[in-house]
Amino acid sequence: MTTYNVGYLIGSLAKHSINRQLAQALFKLAPRELKFHEIPYKDLPLYSYDYDESYPEVATAFKKAIEGSDAVLFVTPEYNRSIPGGLKNAIDWASRPWGTNSFANIPSGVIGTSPGAIGTAVAQQQLRSVLGFLNSPQMNAPEAYIQFKPGMISESGEINDPATAEFLGNYLSEFHQFIARVLTVLPRNA
Repeated sequence: MTTYNVGYLIGSLAKHSINRQLAQALFKLAPRELKFHEIPYKDLPLYSYDYDESYPEVATAFKKAIEGSDAVLFVTPEYNRSIPGGLKNAIDWASRPWGTNSFANIPSGVIGTSPGAIGTAVAQQQLRSVLGFLNSPQMNAPEAYIQFKPGMISESGEINDPATAEFLGNYLSEFHQFIARVLTVLPRNA
């Protein structure tokens, strides 16, 4: 089977983010054909088109990390019923300058956790809208709005609840199949 290089972005910049914890637990449930690497963005300055003439190295490296991935997984919280500002800023950097959108034709998935009862449903819908505009094929189902509860993730970084672990494992299996389907139609340049 083909192995896919999946870049992931954590929507929260916090070191101890529950979404970072979720991401690490997810990777333990993933099919062996998915290899994950974080695409960091915390050092990006606030985007302005003033940078378009001479892109900073940190932004160029960020764009290359996305373009070098077979797919991208967003693991994001919800801030004030929206995506975090830092994540939106990173997306803006990756989509610019005009005509150099790094997300075009790269399959994407969105997942997230929050203590709230609806998880990150609103943020995910807004992120999907942005990714649609950026021509990133998206896995639209299954959706995964995870309510974070104390004890959900063990000290060793594993999902404690068997039903949640099964759901998340299925989510990643579906993501794997989605990536394979998209890249069959839109093969990546080697």
